[in-house]
Amino acid sequence: MRFCFQFGLAAAAFLVCGAVSSRAETRQTGLRTVAMSDKAVPVARVEPRSGQQVPTIVVAPRVVAPHEVKPRLVDEEIAAGALLEPVPASESNVKGLVEEAALKYDVNPALLDSVIQVESNYNPYAVSPKGAQGLMQLMPGTARRFGVRNTFDARENINGGAKYLKFLQETFKDDRLAIAAYNAGEGAVAKFNNVPPYAETMDYVAKVGKRYGKAKKVAEAKKKTAVAAQAKAAKPEEPKYAAVRQFVDAEGKVHLTTQ
Repeated sequence: MRFCFQFGLAAAAFLVCGAVSSRAETRQTGLRTVAMSDKAVPVARVEPRSGQQVPTIVVAPRVVAPHEVKPRLVDEEIAAGALLEPVPASESNVKGLVEEAALKYDVNPALLDSVIQVESNYNPYAVSPKGAQGLMQLMPGTARRFGVRNTFDARENINGGAKYLKFLQETFKDDRLAIAAYNAGEGAVAKFNNVPPYAETMDYVAKVGKRYGKAKKVAEAKKKTAVAAQAKAAKPEEPKYAAVRQFVDAEGKVHLTTQ
């Protein structure tokens, strides 16, 4: 009975040692050395107290050559993509988005472009000390009011600004007052029924108005040139005739020729 008990202990020790040895590892500069059990060897040893032989299991380990362990990412593509920053909107790209929003919300593209120049100078990530954001410097409340979820997305920002400007134009029926309200707020313009006497707002209206006026003149000149070119292309060319010359021959006869 005692022999069976001791043999059971030995077997349990074998299982524990095997489990531990199979997981043993040494990490050195990215290399892993794994000790794996090779074979179990039964031996007999003498128990000091009883003097009886006790069967024992000895595990002889073998060492597997070191191999490189590469770190594992949960999703390498997602991890790499998370490090990429959005591509800044170029001025040419902004021009296209301005034309798109102007057509969609019936706002003069020259007005949108003039506001963007003064507000952010085409910087889609601009943030003012007061918290205005993006190309058209929308305040968070204004952005929510006009359905803009990401103020740093160029298209969303310009669309929100265009909708706001259209609302101001319809409210005040005057581009100058709409520009003033875009800077100072609708309440301030309504209070004074004019451009509010704030230095910042008056300067803002002057800057935007100057760019807007210049842009409208350029647009009108381009339109006239295009209309003239179309009219010229549509008008058929008049037939060209050679000049008629007259001469008298030796007999006194009159001749007409185009050569």
